[in-house]
This record gives sequence, structure tokens and C-alpha cells, in this order.
Amino acid sequence: MAYPPGGPGYPPAAGGYPPQAGYPPAGGPPGVGFDMMGGPPPAAAGYPPATGAGYPPASGYGGFPPASGAGYPPAGGAGYPGQPPAVGGAAPSYPAQPGYPAQAGYPAQQPPAAGYPGQAPPGAGYPGQAPPAAGYPGQAPPGAGYPGQAPPAAGYPTQAPPAQGGYPTQAPPAQGGYPQQQPPAAGYPQQPPAQGHMSAQPVPPNAGMHPGHQPAPGHVAAQGAPPTAQMAGMALSAPAVVKPRPTITPAPGFDAETEAQALRKAMKGFGTDEKAVIASLVKCTNAQRQQVIQRFKLMFGKDLIKELKGELSGDFEDAVLAMLMLPAEYDAYSLHKAVDGIGTTDDVLIEIMCGRTNAEINAIKQTYKSRYHRALENDLVGDTSGHYKRLLVSLCQGARDEDKPVDMQKAEAEARKLYEAGEKKWGTDESQFNQILAVRSSPQLKATFEAYGRISQRDIVNSIDREMSGNLKQGMIAVVKVMRSPPEYFAERIYMAMKGLGTNDSGLIRAIVSRSEIDLADVKDVFFKKYNKTIYKWLEGEVSGDYRRLLQAVVKP
Repeated sequence: MAYPPGGPGYPPAAGGYPPQAGYPPAGGPPGVGFDMMGGPPPAAAGYPPATGAGYPPASGYGGFPPASGAGYPPAGGAGYPGQPPAVGGAAPSYPAQPGYPAQAGYPAQQPPAAGYPGQAPPGAGYPGQAPPAAGYPGQAPPGAGYPGQAPPAAGYPTQAPPAQGGYPTQAPPAQGGYPQQQPPAAGYPQQPPAQGHMSAQPVPPNAGMHPGHQPAPGHVAAQGAPPTAQMAGMALSAPAVVKPRPTITPAPGFDAETEAQALRKAMKGFGTDEKAVIASLVKCTNAQRQQVIQRFKLMFGKDLIKELKGELSGDFEDAVLAMLMLPAEYDAYSLHKAVDGIGTTDDVLIEIMCGRTNAEINAIKQTYKSRYHRALENDLVGDTSGHYKRLLVSLCQGARDEDKPVDMQKAEAEARKLYEAGEKKWGTDESQFNQILAVRSSPQLKATFEAYGRISQRDIVNSIDREMSGNLKQGMIAVVKVMRSPPEYFAERIYMAMKGLGTNDSGLIRAIVSRSEIDLADVKDVFFKKYNKTIYKWLEGEVSGDYRRLLQAVVKP
């Protein structure tokens, strides 16, 4: 089939379609082009009109059959703005495009008012329009619940209404819709509420807890108090104390009679087997040695201590006796020696009175009274004076708080009292230091010392060193160090006994023997960290003979 020759339009393409005779005029037969629907004629500036009636039908095909009726059904309204109404009330057509020929139209189709086959009519509800009141076809009415609208009273479709009270940790639901979630105004327990946050309803006392969880006894819901104020009023239990590590522990399979015979053999005949004596003493605790003393007297009718004193001498004798005497007996002996005669050995008084527990102090007083027929307190008063004497008398009562929980508020208040009694004023109120340092427990004083550092920007030891002098200063510092860490204090005492020319043998023996069944292993660790040398190694260059061997056997490598 050939197309009619075209007008003065575009030149025919090579091998393409034959020239066309232009587009048909607007006044064609009914149903062709736009004229049948009352549209305006083509603009004059378009392509020249074709001589025929448009494209001829293809050979073998009849083209699209003429539309039955008027094509698309007339739409309601006046069509697009500016378009004249159709003749006979028909819907207006689209305006003809300039220069294009009128088309014969497509075959008539059923109006799509009811939608495509298999679909329900769309109704009103195209994009940009409000959804239909009854919802789209095939859907349940949505009710009120689209964005910006109040939710339906019974919740959205296919959902069960929330139980009364809302979900866990939520306030009861508001009227209709999902439950109104309670904002976390109260925060976590014991935290202040968020500033400026508006809460629709008051927060329940146990908000934030698991539904089945019951508050712990004594639980108080947050009332808005600052956390620091709440912590200041808390009474904390004393922190867990690490179990001290001794170097001498009970001998397994101990037999007092066997040990008594070994000591008797070591002293029998000419001379003494000091190594056998050392081996017997260091493998037993003091309580086991007391059994050996009793068994020795029972078996041989002699006092073991007197027998050893007759066989031994010097520092070795003193060290052996220190191990055979009861701890309270040895401390009472050392205190009496310190105050007896002219002058006073204050470092012995300070070490024992500041470094013993309540039970140990009370045992010392009883032993002192029975042994020397004098009250220890009276002898301390007679050999000391001033605030130093008051400190020793306070410690001699053996009534320090030891079991009370830590009171953080009290620690803060007493730290401020110490600061105001010393650093903050001209002069020093020593009695304020005495009534705190001699009374409070070790955990309580640790909390007080930490608070003091925050308030004064100084360590308590530094302040005491600046504010006091003499034996009072040494006594107060000793109390602070013992309360903080007994191993550190006694590691320092051992170091001071060996430092410089000569050796303070009584101090060295007392510190090593008295801590051997308490925390001497901890003392060794602290000593090595502070002085970069073990006690065992230091003893090699400081003492000698059987005396050194005994101390090294107690300390252990």
C-alpha cells in the first residue's frame, strides 16, 4: 500500500514512506477528527491539509473500526478551563493541536467508570483527594485514624484494644486510640526528672519496673532530689576486706609432745642446736607453741622459756622469746620496757597503741595489769603530756568504732570539721582531730580522708605534718596510716628499723613477729614495691648468724 504524496511538508525520506497529501481538513465525516465533537479547527500555521481522509487503511487490515457512539462518555462538568462546551451537552474535547490532522479516533470502549475488569469501581479517592467516607472498595471502613486525625476509639482494625492501664510502664490510655505513652519524666530510679518535660499524668511510684517485679524493701521512688544529695545521706556497708595473708600458719599434723622432745634434744648436752630450735618454732603458730610449752613442763618438769633463756643470748634470744610469748604478753612487755625507768621510748608506744585492734588493746591492758600490777593507762599518763597524752589515753580505751557501716554524710561533715580545725584557721584545734581519729572505724576514716582531700586539696597526712609537731604529729600520722593500710604502715616500720647506720633490733623483731600470723605476706609485697628490695634480701646485709636465720625463716623468701 502506498501513502498519498505529501504536501509541502518535510521532504520524503529515502526508502521511507511516500509523500503525504497533508492532513484532511477539519470538516470531515462524522466521527473523524475533532470536528465531530465541536472542537476548534486546526490552526492555519500547521501542516497543509491532506488531500485524503487521513491515512488510508492498511491492506489486509481495516484499521480501527469507527467508534460507535461518541467515544468516551461525556464527563461531568465543563471540562478543562477555557474550553467551550460540546454541542448537545457532550463533554468538551481536548483542543486541537496546531498543525496536526484530526484523527479518526479509537474504537469505542466501555466507560471505565467501574474500573478495569475484576476490580471494584474506584469511586472517589484518587491521589490528592480525601479518602472516601466508606473506604476503598473491598476494605473495611477505616474510621478515624489517618495521620493528623484522632485514632479510633477501639484501636485500629485487626487489633485488640489495649488493656486498661496501657502497656507496661505506660499510663492508662487516653480516650480512644492507642494508649498515651508516659514520657520518662522520672528517669531511672533515684534520678531527677527531666527539666521542662510535661507529663500528661503523674508517674506511678514503680514506673519503669518490670510488671511482675516488686520493689525491694526500703525502695523509695525518685522525688527529684539531686543524686549527690541522695548519696550524701546514704549509709554504706563497710567494703569487703581482702583477707590478710600471714607467713606462719598452723602446722598440719601438729603434735605438741613431738615438738617438746625436739626442743629438749636441741638443748641437751654441751651447747645448743640453734637450727633445730628455729625449725621447731617457725613451723608452729603461737597457739601451738603454747601447747609445746605446757607439754614441755609436763614431760620434763621445767619451764621451756627459762631453759631457752639460759641457752641463748643477744638478739637471737630476744627473737626466740618474742615467738614463745603470747602476743598480748609480748606487747605488754614492750610497753612496760618503753615507760620504765628514765625517759620514754615513744615510737614503741605509738606503734603498739596505734597499730592494734580493740580486742588486742584490751588483752594488752589485762596482761599488763596482771604482770606489772599497774594500769597501763596510768603509766601512759605518767610518761606523756599534752595532746599526745590525750591521744594515747583515747586509744587505750580499746573502744574504737569497728562494726558500724560507713556514713558518707558523716564523713563529709567530719572532713570539713578537720579542715576548719587545721588548714582553715590560724593554729590547730588538736582535740577535733583526736575525737575523730581515735573514735571512727577504719572504713569510716578512709571515707573521711577522701572527703578531706576534696575539700582542702591536701592529703590528711600532709596537713597533720604542717599543723602539728613532735610525738603528737607522729601519733596522729600513725593512726592515719594504720587506718588506711596496716601492711603499708608496718612495711615502713621494718624499713625504718633497718635504714641507716645500725639496726633497731627490737623494732625489727616486734614488727616481723607481731605480723607473722596476720599479714606479713602482704607487708612483704608492699615493702618490695616501695623499696625495690625484699625484706628477706635486706636482712642478709643487716643482721647475721642465728638471729638472721630465724628472722628469714619467719619472713620466708
